Amino acid sequence: MENLTKNDDQLVAGEKVAGGRMQRKSFLRYAGAGAAAIGMFAAAACSKHHDDASAGVDVGAGDIGVLNYAYALEQLEAAFYIQVVATPYTGMTSAELSAFTDIRDHEILHREFLKAALGTSAIQSLGVNFSSINFTDRTSVLTAAKAFEDTGVSAYNGAGYIITNPAYLTLAGKIVSVEARHAAFIRDTINYGSFADNTVVDATTALDLSRKPSQVLPIVAVYLTTNVTANQLP
Repeated sequence: MENLTKNDDQLVAGEKVAGGRMQRKSFLRYAGAGAAAIGMFAAAACSKHHDDASAGVDVGAGDIGVLNYAYALEQLEAAFYIQVVATPYTGMTSAELSAFTDIRDHEILHREFLKAALGTSAIQSLGVNFSSINFTDRTSVLTAAKAFEDTGVSAYNGAGYIITNPAYLTLAGKIVSVEARHAAFIRDTINYGSFADNTVVDATTALDLSRKPSQVLPIVAVYLTTNVTANQLP
């Protein structure tokens, strides 16, 4: 089993990338400061999860459950893009590498922000299995990226109605808007003009698709070695 945060320091720490992208310490400093107020709600609401990794983990109930659900998805996405940038596929252009590096940085910051916000209520670091993805092949990587991004956007859309705390809802709304930008980039990289086609945007309502946790978790389970459930969420 591979831990999703295992190689972060090697791949991100100290890397000064063109365009002023944040270094690892900046990620953690910003996440901790920005999540401090939200974290007070989490600390008051729940105690730390003590789930056994071999038995899996349940995200919990209510607002904390939704944030842990999002945290699980962000762990997965961060791990994927860390690998994409660390081992660029054959023929990756400098523009693609730059974009994937930006996305990697966003996903790490989302992950760390949610972790800081949850505090002692955060679920454990999850185990990952990317054996079905050929990271040397452009099509394999972009297909996986499209699946991650489209699923992630639909997951946030489908869980938003559960949130009762306005601070949490604002946080989720800001994250999902960034995830939608990622999804649009990936889709257009695969097939230009497909960023908002009828496979993700309902042609009759002009609304993005949404999925409940019970629909999303089976989709991402193939990439996880930790069994994640959301039995206490609608």
